[in-house]
Amino acid sequence: MHVTIIGAGLGGLTLARVLHVHGIPADVYEAEASAEARMQGGMLDIHDYNGQLAVEAAGLVAEFRGLVLEGRQAMRILDHNGTLLFEKTDDGTGGRPEVLRADLRRMLLDALPAGTVHWGHKATGARTLADGRHEVAFDGGRTVVTDLLAGADGAWSKVRPLLTAVTPEYVGEAFVETYLYDADTRHPATAAAVGGGSMAANGATAAESISAHRESGDTLHAYVALTRPLDWFAAVDWTDPAAAAARIAAEFDGWAPELTALITDADTAPVLRPHHTLPVGLRWDRVPGVTLVGDAAHLTAPNGEGANLAMLDGAELAQALAAHPGDVEAALAEYEEAMFTRSANPVDEAVLLESLFGDGEVPQELFDLMQGREQAS
Repeated sequence: MHVTIIGAGLGGLTLARVLHVHGIPADVYEAEASAEARMQGGMLDIHDYNGQLAVEAAGLVAEFRGLVLEGRQAMRILDHNGTLLFEKTDDGTGGRPEVLRADLRRMLLDALPAGTVHWGHKATGARTLADGRHEVAFDGGRTVVTDLLAGADGAWSKVRPLLTAVTPEYVGEAFVETYLYDADTRHPATAAAVGGGSMAANGATAAESISAHRESGDTLHAYVALTRPLDWFAAVDWTDPAAAAARIAAEFDGWAPELTALITDADTAPVLRPHHTLPVGLRWDRVPGVTLVGDAAHLTAPNGEGANLAMLDGAELAQALAAHPGDVEAALAEYEEAMFTRSANPVDEAVLLESLFGDGEVPQELFDLMQGREQAS
């Protein structure tokens, strides 16, 4: 058995690592030129009921624990005036330890045999050949043919069309991401508002919100959420960072300056992240020798679960293949049924809040503020 994986994100790399643990070779093809080709996003809370199970299956628990940033499970809820409504400290007992996405990806890469990942291979399409095998085409005319193909290539997967014609749709909301560096000294009021972990603040409606996370040291990573049509965002001049920041900040007129500073005082150009989703409960008929993991299979708007579910998908697919060494189709059917069942049951926001705030009752005002406002993990 040999597995071809398209995409070296967390789902694809977890799949490759757990396959390696079970002695099954794999090749991963990734569009990026190298592991350092771009920023890998911010903080991820890796949950004890899904993401950490994948880490355990990968045999990397000790390495994972070494990446955890202490204190980052702290949470602050503010109103748009900067008034503190709720605060939860991190006593080290929570089940959602925080790590940097880039560190987690590097941990998985370092745990793979040299040469497993083939960088600079941007997939342009895939097709099923007459003999039942699958061919993936890459930029530059390169191709690879495989008996067993796993698409871990995200929202705009080039493998997905082998299984379904369904494509992602815009959900009506987008994040604008920014960073503030050396915040404790250069932006002390904003650093105090965010605190030692994460912060979320809503306005009078859920159409605008600002969330932020403290990453390593005193770096603040902000997610400015706006419910607007794509045409509205298209009218913003993103080629002019100062003008774009001013346009976004104008939507938060009257908010506390320590909050809007996450937009106006950012040390990076604002980056637009529109949210798309696949239909909840999406299924496809079994196609021999091909399947999907992560966002390629069950893309949703950010809800704090995406990276965790991608890793769990990868681990469970690898475990199913290892459990059925002589019957790949049985393995894929077993994996897909579990994945379909899981993705057909959207994350319950009340359950998410309980996991964030413990077993105590979550006040209604906090539920109203937080629903749909999980970080983009």
